[in-house]
Amino acid sequence: MSTSADRQLLERHGQALDRFTDRVHAVRHDQWDAATPCDRWTVRDLVGHLVSEQLWAPPLVRDGATVEAVGDAFDGDQLGPDPVAAWDRAAAAARAAFRAPHALTGTVHLSYGDTPARDYCAQMTTDLVVHTWDLARAIGADERLPDELVAAAAREVAPYAADLAKSGLFAPAVPPPPGSDAQTELLCLLGRTP
Repeated sequence: MSTSADRQLLERHGQALDRFTDRVHAVRHDQWDAATPCDRWTVRDLVGHLVSEQLWAPPLVRDGATVEAVGDAFDGDQLGPDPVAAWDRAAAAARAAFRAPHALTGTVHLSYGDTPARDYCAQMTTDLVVHTWDLARAIGADERLPDELVAAAAREVAPYAADLAKSGLFAPAVPPPPGSDAQTELLCLLGRTP
């Protein structure tokens, strides 16, 4: 049975997917090779990263697969000749996996250990939120993120923010300017310079 907290988490996940989808659909043909705030990633690389992440959700959440069992199925170019269609398919699959009955009550087998599916969904949501800003910045789209998504992402990363730069997946945190809003503080915490 779904709890109120689960419904809120799924709503935030859906909002984050929708926001990223809006930005993917706004990418012009001449922008796929543009630089992003993510070091060494083009727009195509960034969207490819998120497509791959969404493709992992069905086997991990729905099927209970391990990372080892999935192996290299989602390595390499998952975008093909139509990156927008590839994103739409991957996003729909991830949304369906997390919204399946009892999906959030399970455990997913991640590379760093078994994790409650709720936590995995929250992590995926946070990644979508931050990369929505990255993509918006790269293509000149609206960079404003919904306050509730920013707040949820900040709550999610706060316990392990200090370890993110050590992982090599994020740049070191940068000091936010005095009087920064919550979005700027979140982005600075994750190594961005808004």
